Amino acid sequence: YAYISHKKISKINNIVFNYKPIFLAGLHNLAGIDPPAFNKFKMKNMINDCILVSEKNNIKFRWNSNFPINSLNIMRGYLCVGEDKQSEYLNTFFDAYWKDNQNLSESKNINKLLNNLKIDNEEFYKAINEQNIKNKLIKLTTDAFEKEVFGTPTFIINNKIFWGQDRLEYAVEELKN
Repeated sequence: YAYISHKKISKINNIVFNYKPIFLAGLHNLAGIDPPAFNKFKMKNMINDCILVSEKNNIKFRWNSNFPINSLNIMRGYLCVGEDKQSEYLNTFFDAYWKDNQNLSESKNINKLLNNLKIDNEEFYKAINEQNIKNKLIKLTTDAFEKEVFGTPTFIINNKIFWGQDRLEYAVEELKN
């Protein structure tokens, strides 16, 4: 749903979205939530729903056959690539996973994407393992939990929570008001 929301956001002008990566598995753990990926009934509905919403919004989407993966290094990577590369990094990794069905659990696939982004692989892996980057992701995840965020995407406008890709329009409306 975060991917679908991201694609919808890319069509909105004159609003700056402040992306804050969180480690969803960590958030679910803090909140005591069983993720949909581990419930066969929720998973089936989620797959169908993502396909339906993507088609309705003309978003190229393909359910990734490797879902779910551990996205920890990808989230950390977003934090260490530098603000000038974050947008391109996000687009590249989202598309690779949710449009191109790449297995981002495999370092060879991550390395290829990093090369395409002109990011040095060695520096990337060193940076994502630095304690300050680890701490930053932990803090963002904990901050989200403390704000009662329980899933992604979540939009917070005027201290109001709008959860889900289908609430993006409500969040934008709240911001405009």
